[in-house]
Amino acid sequence: MPKRAVMTDKAAPVGGPYSHAVVAGDTIYLAGAVPALPDGTWVTGTFAEQAHAAFRNLAAVAEAAGASLDDAVRVGVYLRDFGDFAAMNEIYQQYIKGENRPVRTTLPVPLVGFDIEIDAILYVGD
Repeated sequence: MPKRAVMTDKAAPVGGPYSHAVVAGDTIYLAGAVPALPDGTWVTGTFAEQAHAAFRNLAAVAEAAGASLDDAVRVGVYLRDFGDFAAMNEIYQQYIKGENRPVRTTLPVPLVGFDIEIDAILYVGD
């Protein structure tokens, strides 16, 4: 089965020459989602406001690819300030649910102008 690129106007625009997601067989790879609105306006409020915006973008891309965040098998979370880890965990549980939670890596990174970026790998097979 060939791979298929996914783009959606329901999430923030991509920041370069790449797709929002790629579907390859039963696996969907979601590009990093940032705290911006679908019109490209950045969410510059509190960490919580930025995290919710990033998760909403990630969920919108998953939906455009025919899946949901409940299908996640791996999530990557990148924080500008690792002091936001506890707040991120609280917000994370509002978007990543279910009995079979995915694996996750959370890293502090030097993000410029925003506080969080999130990517994921989804599996939609049997």
